[in-house]
Amino acid sequence: MPFRPAADLLREPIRAAGAARGFQVARLLTHWDEIVGPDVAALAKPLGVTRGRKDAGGTLTLLALGAAALRLDMERERIRERVNACYGFAAIARIRIQQAGPAAFARAPAPSREPPPPEAVAAAAPLAEGVGDTRLRLALAALAANVLARRP
Repeated sequence: MPFRPAADLLREPIRAAGAARGFQVARLLTHWDEIVGPDVAALAKPLGVTRGRKDAGGTLTLLALGAAALRLDMERERIRERVNACYGFAAIARIRIQQAGPAAFARAPAPSREPPPPEAVAAAAPLAEGVGDTRLRLALAALAANVLARRP
C-alpha cells in the first residue's frame, strides 16, 4: 500500500464534521483568525451556518464573548464580506450573534496560530532526525514541537 499523507486521510472526516454544522468550507473554521482578523477572532467564534432560500444566502451564527456582541454587531457587514470572500461567493447573507459568558466561550476555543516556543522546537528536532525525506522530517519536527508546547 503506498504512503498517503495524513492530510489526505483526515480530509473527508473533517469535511463531514464541518458539513454537519453547515460549514461547506472548512477553511472558515481552521483559519478563522486570518479571515476576520485577530481582534474579531478574540471576541467571536463561528458556531454554524444555516442555508437560506435558493435566492438568498445562509446565516452564519457566531458565539460572542458577552458585551463584545455590541461591537460585533457594528462590524457585522465587514465580517460578512470577509467570510464571503473566503467562500468565493455570497454564501452568507446574514450574521446572527449569540452571546455567551467566558465559560461557554472557553469551551469552543479558536485554533491557535502561535508558533511553539524555542525550547519546544529545540526539544522536537532530535525526535525527527532519522527521517530521510526533508519535508517529512520538517513536518514531523513541527508536529512534535506543537505537541510539546501544549504539555503542562
